[in-house]
Amino acid sequence: FKFVHFAEISVFVQTGASVKLDIQTQQLPEFDLFYWMNDKSEEIVRYINGTKKVRHHTFFENRLDFNAKTFSLTLKNMQKTDSGLYRARASADSDINIVTYRVSVIDAVKTPVLIVNSNRSSPDSCSFTCNGSNSIISSIYNSSSCSREEVTSSDNHTLRLSCSGDSIICNYSNPVSWKTVNELCTVNQGAKQKEQTIYAEVDVSFILLFFINH
Repeated sequence: FKFVHFAEISVFVQTGASVKLDIQTQQLPEFDLFYWMNDKSEEIVRYINGTKKVRHHTFFENRLDFNAKTFSLTLKNMQKTDSGLYRARASADSDINIVTYRVSVIDAVKTPVLIVNSNRSSPDSCSFTCNGSNSIISSIYNSSSCSREEVTSSDNHTLRLSCSGDSIICNYSNPVSWKTVNELCTVNQGAKQKEQTIYAEVDVSFILLFFINH
């Protein structure tokens, strides 16, 4: 059997949440010891096959679950300091690496800020700015449409904006969470009403002039 997994499996976890790490195989080779360890070479949990005994690391004592049948490890209340590599290994005559996870603990995103400004010179358009914690997008809403924009930062935070009808939608997300805000593009109704009034006055004047001349 070959159980060596050279590729790391990336997992993102929200701060305070739990993560379950599976061994990614249905069958283990013959072993005396099985253990999960972190990148500090600390054994988080050790399982002795002969006695079926399980020993936990004191640091994780109150926030881990180990399944002795599936050999999966569940870590609870994850904090940013828990980020790093986690390896499952089996030992007999030699150590065999079963699987390696790279766990990243990150905070949930904050609600983005969406600022909309009506355009006085154009009653059918407005400008808007969508602002995430580390990204910003500006665009113009015109005649019930706008171009879809998206920007992703180096730390996997994505800011998206789009329009639907009269609504401008700003979405901010990362691998563990997302937040969305909507705003209406309130066009300059005063400008529209003024245009309609001028047209009405012209029409009435034309009608009166027509009757006087005839």
